[in-house]
Amino acid sequence: MYTININNTIANQSFEGLEIKQLEKNSRFEVLSISLAKNAVFPPHESNEDAHLILLEGHIIFYIADNPIHIAKYQELRFPKHTEHWVEALEDSKFLIIR
Repeated sequence: MYTININNTIANQSFEGLEIKQLEKNSRFEVLSISLAKNAVFPPHESNEDAHLILLEGHIIFYIADNPIHIAKYQELRFPKHTEHWVEALEDSKFLIIR
C-alpha cells in the first residue's frame, strides 16, 4: 500500500518579489516552483543541470546569453547547464523548473 499526498503549494505561492519552493528532489531530478511578482527579477545565475521551464501563469522574459525570449502562459523552454540566464516578470508569474 502507498500514501497519496495532495497539496496546494503552487496555488498558495504568493507574488511577493521572488519566491522559490522545492516541490521534489531525488537522485534523478528536481522540481522547483517559482513565483515572480510583476516587475520582479530572478537575478543572473547558472544551473548545474540541463533544465526545462514551464510557464503556468503570467508572462516573463527569459534572458539567456543576453538574448531576451518572451514566454507566455503554457509555453515551455529547455536550456543548457552552465549557461548564465535570468528572468524578468512582465506580470505576476508562476513557472516550474525541472532539472
